[in-house]
Amino acid sequence: MKVIISNNPIELGISAGKAAAELIKTTIANKGQANIILATGSSQFETLKQLITEKDIDWSKVVMFHLDEYIGLPESSGASFRKYLKERFLSKVSPLKAVYLVDGETDPVKECNRLGMIIEANPIDVALVGIGENGHLAFNDPPADFDTTEPYIIVDLDEACRKQQFNEGWFKSVEDVPKRAISMSIKQICKSKHIICSVPDIRKAQAVKDCLEQPVSNLFPASILQLHPDCSYYLDKYSAEFLSADLTQKSN
Repeated sequence: MKVIISNNPIELGISAGKAAAELIKTTIANKGQANIILATGSSQFETLKQLITEKDIDWSKVVMFHLDEYIGLPESSGASFRKYLKERFLSKVSPLKAVYLVDGETDPVKECNRLGMIIEANPIDVALVGIGENGHLAFNDPPADFDTTEPYIIVDLDEACRKQQFNEGWFKSVEDVPKRAISMSIKQICKSKHIICSVPDIRKAQAVKDCLEQPVSNLFPASILQLHPDCSYYLDKYSAEFLSADLTQKSN
């Protein structure tokens, strides 16, 4: 586990974006192709902003998946993660080799099966993820399913998760936040060779402490990343505020 603490979200995003770019370029050089996962939400703004500015990435050799999408939410909604990725990433880089977006407007069981077959044929090299205020990883809210081997699953969103989406300004009310989503599973995320976890903001400080310092538990879903052989946490001084002195000193 590697922890990098920056002064603010912008510096965090620059560090995380540069690290992701280097991993993608190295993977392309070694394998001829890089399979990546992108996260969405406000925690990823600066990381993606930096990633799209990085030079010498041959995007035509990149295959992209993403973590989750609300069930029943149209892509035209400002809260749609497909819309987010098209506007903030896909429209800013040259065309990728392939893009597999989660369609929450179709039959969710069939969509999980479709994406599952594709991702199993494209092992992930680099995953960009975040941690929710309730400790969730993707939309795997506590208590998360650590056992399922299905790559994509249908999940119920808990109250804390739905409140976070409202408080971040994605919806006009908590009631407008969908109650179900399609999410990449915990086991599938952890199959990624490299994981970059970007987590800015004081709102995430308790979740960061729980997921980095508590024993691994499905009550703190992102705590599973403690067991990953190559996971780097990119925090700012606000999200790292509650971490123990031992952990913050090791990061410097």
